Amino acid sequence: MPASGSGDGAHAAYSTVGAARRRTRSRARPRSNRSLLRELPVLFVVALLIAMVIKTFVVQAFVIPTGSMQNTLAIKDKILVNKLVYHFRDIQPGDIVVFDGAGSWDAPVAASTSSNPLGRAYDDTLRRFFDSVGGLFGTPIGQTDYVKRVIGVPGDRVVCCNAAGDVTVNGVALAEQSYLYPGDRPSSSPAGIPAKFRVTVPAGYLWVLGDHRGISDDSRGHLADPGNGMIPEKEVIGRAFVVAWPPGQWRILSIPKTFSQPGISRPAQSASSRPAGQAAQLAAGSPVLAGEQYLPAAAGLAVAVPLTWLQRRIRVRRRRR
Repeated sequence: MPASGSGDGAHAAYSTVGAARRRTRSRARPRSNRSLLRELPVLFVVALLIAMVIKTFVVQAFVIPTGSMQNTLAIKDKILVNKLVYHFRDIQPGDIVVFDGAGSWDAPVAASTSSNPLGRAYDDTLRRFFDSVGGLFGTPIGQTDYVKRVIGVPGDRVVCCNAAGDVTVNGVALAEQSYLYPGDRPSSSPAGIPAKFRVTVPAGYLWVLGDHRGISDDSRGHLADPGNGMIPEKEVIGRAFVVAWPPGQWRILSIPKTFSQPGISRPAQSASSRPAGQAAQLAAGSPVLAGEQYLPAAAGLAVAVPLTWLQRRIRVRRRRR
């Protein structure tokens, strides 16, 4: 009889402990759900910050609105621009670059003229922040960015055209049929823009042309500007390296083989060697609209989600212990 009583007491105690554990787990689940809801805003902020860092320093997407780079870049193509590459190598002939035309091809961007100190502070801080956030989701940030193919780098002698009708760089003829718009010749140009030219690219500058020469307003159309048709290397945002959209047109934007000929493929003179006081005006180009920033936003979310999940798992485990 005593043994039976002891067994019943142990069983009752075990049942009580089990019930307590079940109640603890049932109470923990709602708290866990509430914790997840509280962490969602943190997840959003982390993803936003990561996306902004990627867009600002690593890669940015642009939309092509005109046909001056056809058929290499079609209207409404989305291209990705590498903003780090020129920290590790010089700009090379054949590169497709996106550059800022504000203050050169376009009028300088007006500074804040608000007489209210709070208004000026807003323009210089929060307004820029909101513009950057809008750019992550496809809102056009501005229309002063341009895309062109680099033909001449510092020190190059670029001429159009030789007896065969080809553009030459340092006396070497470029075979451009692989990327020129069908029906265009190397000397094709819009009305009012000279078809022929003979230039030597100064230190710190680039000579750029469009692939659809017949409609491209490029370096040829700005020979009378202070930069003599050149664009400063320091205004280059980055190198277009891939067409990301539409999916059926996805491809890598490689440098055509014609630019690998001896006499053309040589190290460019660094922008840092540009003589002091040299004019900083740009040439002409084809505008692109900054937008469709899906890659930075997706990358930010892809990094933020596992980090937040890992941090949450660690905190839950510590609470259980």
